[in-house]
Order: sequence, then structure tokens, then C-alpha cells
Amino acid sequence: MNYSKPHAALQQYSQVGAQTGVAYASPHRLIQMLLDGAIDKVALAKGYMLRGDIPQKGGHISWAISIINGLRMSLDKTGGGEIAHHLDDLYDYMERRLFEANLKNDPEMLGEVSVLLHKIKEAWDAIPERTSNTTPESSSSAVLAIR
Repeated sequence: MNYSKPHAALQQYSQVGAQTGVAYASPHRLIQMLLDGAIDKVALAKGYMLRGDIPQKGGHISWAISIINGLRMSLDKTGGGEIAHHLDDLYDYMERRLFEANLKNDPEMLGEVSVLLHKIKEAWDAIPERTSNTTPESSSSAVLAIR
């Protein structure tokens, strides 16, 4: 590794920290981390959009869409019931809005998705985290949607 540039060293340290956090995170915490990541990517995309940096904007929007798609794929539509189906619809809507925001270069659409992600994150944060040995199947239906 080349640590001659402080930024490169910090970035490497951050990646190791994130990987370690993911490796030891509960399913509940993983969802929180994904929501945080999507919120961050949308915010970055909006900043790049406002500065006219099209490649960075598009890259961060694509990244946000990928994260939201990952959240969507983690839904257990059979065990999660109505909540999982509503989240699936909402995630689908957010993916479409992000795609449209990218095409139209519309920061308000990014803001709309950001608000929705924050609301989901607030609701998810309100769910008490279970002990690390609790499986998603044995958790309450609110923790529902993790496979």
C-alpha cells in the first residue's frame, strides 16, 4: 500500500473499518448501514449535480440505486407480510425516481428520495435491536424483511 498520500491512507483505513463493521454486524445493523449508505450516496449525487460534475453524479446515483436494490432483495415477502410488500413498492419507486433524477438532472427528485430514505431509517432505528443470536425468522414482524 502506498501511504505517501494521507488521503489514500485514510481511504484505506475507512475501507478496512467498514469491512470489519459489516463482518460483525447483526442483520438489523446491516440494514441500518445500507440505509446510511444510500442516504450518503444520494446526498453526494445531489452535490455533484449542483456542481455540474455529471460523471460523479451518475456514479453516486447508480451506487444509491444498487444499495436500494440490495435492500429490496433482502425483503422476505412471504414472512414479512404486508410491510415487506409496501417496502418493495417504495424501494421500486425510489429506484425509478433516482433514475429519472439522473436523466433530468433534477435535484428535487434526489431530495424526495432522501426524505423517503430518512423516514425508513428513522423507523428502522426505532426497532430495538435483538441479541446477536436471534435469527430474523424468530424476530418480530417489524424486523421482518431480512433473509
